[in-house]
Amino acid sequence: MTTIGTKNQKKKNAYAAVKADPDDEYATPGAFELERLFWHGTVKFTHVNEVWPNLYIGDEKTALDRYNLEKMGMTHILNAADGKWNVGTGPEYYSDMNIEYYGVEAEDLPGFDLSQFFYPAAKFIDKTLNNPENKLLVHCAMGRSRSASLVLAYLMIYKNMNVVEAIHQVLKNRAILPNRGFLKQLRQLDINLILERKNAKNENSSNGVDHEENKVIT
Repeated sequence: MTTIGTKNQKKKNAYAAVKADPDDEYATPGAFELERLFWHGTVKFTHVNEVWPNLYIGDEKTALDRYNLEKMGMTHILNAADGKWNVGTGPEYYSDMNIEYYGVEAEDLPGFDLSQFFYPAAKFIDKTLNNPENKLLVHCAMGRSRSASLVLAYLMIYKNMNVVEAIHQVLKNRAILPNRGFLKQLRQLDINLILERKNAKNENSSNGVDHEENKVIT
């Protein structure tokens, strides 16, 4: 049974910095500190921006502008607001264009679990960008919360950035503002990735020691 004290502790932990790897100087900021990173953005909001080589974040207007998409040379689209009540384009909207479509049915609500899409979306982005001739638009309705969160997750998972580095990378090129719930989920992803990489490093180090010991014995 969850007690009031447990709930308060979880709430407190979400707003406290966490040092997942004691051997590293970096500590994952609390949710409030992550929010503060967006208060100082200086990039003027536009409909679409390139935030990483061949990776663009845009809004509904960008996604619906077939002429401009073709002019920009877009080959792939990730719709983070897929579905009838969001940006209802779907693969049929681009059926006569040379565009590969990937849809994520997400709501821009703090209580929505966007983290379930972090790895599948990141995999699609990475696979797309492995071909330097491809260009990918990741969009939602405004291009500030859902789409931005999925791009941040990609940079963290595949480019080994921590959440702060990923946010700074995107903010250099686009004005974004993920909702508070998504920031908490990205914060948890940051902690999980640090622990995974720390464990993998320790395992590799341990295997290396064992290998050397075996060499000495033989």
